[in-house]
Amino acid sequence: MPSEHELYDCVVIGAGPAGLSAALNLARARKRVLVVDSNRPRNAATMISHGFITRDGLPPHELRRIAREELALYPSVEVLQRAAVLAVSRSESADSGDTAEWAERFVIEITGATPSAARAVRSRSILVATGLRETLPALPSIRAYYGMSLFSCAACDGYEQRDQPLALIGETDDLLERALLVAQWTSALTVFTNGVAPLSVADEAVLAAHGIRLDRRAIDDLEGDRGAISAVRMADGDRVPVTGGFVRPLWHPVVDFLDRVALATDEHGHLTTDRDGRTSAPGIYAAGDVAAPGPQQLIVAAGAGARVAAIITHDLLGVTTAH
Repeated sequence: MPSEHELYDCVVIGAGPAGLSAALNLARARKRVLVVDSNRPRNAATMISHGFITRDGLPPHELRRIAREELALYPSVEVLQRAAVLAVSRSESADSGDTAEWAERFVIEITGATPSAARAVRSRSILVATGLRETLPALPSIRAYYGMSLFSCAACDGYEQRDQPLALIGETDDLLERALLVAQWTSALTVFTNGVAPLSVADEAVLAAHGIRLDRRAIDDLEGDRGAISAVRMADGDRVPVTGGFVRPLWHPVVDFLDRVALATDEHGHLTTDRDGRTSAPGIYAAGDVAAPGPQQLIVAAGAGARVAAIITHDLLGVTTAH
């Protein structure tokens, strides 16, 4: 075994709620864990998170800070911040049929904030919890409101926008379903397709039956002040007043570093797993938004991380008991 490679029971890639929850539970099983954290969470623009029991209303960055402080109490866990995984590959010893204890061993190439921080480590297992990158509709001012009065998760932020005139902006073919979800919190909802989203006449009839307005015109930009949206300005100069709303981003799973292990994905690029978080490659697991079906609430991702951590612990031991 080459001395330059450090050895871990599990390398957790990603330090959102799924990765941090998994790391905590693995640490409590006395596993040696390395957490690789890019410090660039998808929800960085979000000021407040909701729906996480005992932490409702806490900023997402504060949730992660508390979790890292808890992990620091466990000597078997190391957290690399401002680091990224460049590549994952199967080690030569695993391919050659090394001892059963290390039968599923991987080499993980890591880059840090400086060239000297680059390193390569070996691990018996890998948990992918990298989440997603997102692309918002190309409106000039959309980032000025995103995370403050314009959100992507209706289940997370709908309650705070209840009974207000809201916008739902998107360019995808699932706006009908999203509109029906958002309409739980307001009777004054306008769906904006930006002249792109392919809603049918039948879809429009369903929206109308629920009192939801549909605007198919192209959008020029959004208006407002200090993060508070006040109107959607159309390309023809018309203004539609709103005081909040939701946007449907395009989501891109962060899995480029897995090219060498060629994991199975669904049609949207999310990693496919069995019910226990195992991917198509033995020894590699996935939890959180990077795994199918994709984006979930923080508490759902944290629960998935805890569950997969238990499965990893069991698999490393070769047992199938529940606890």
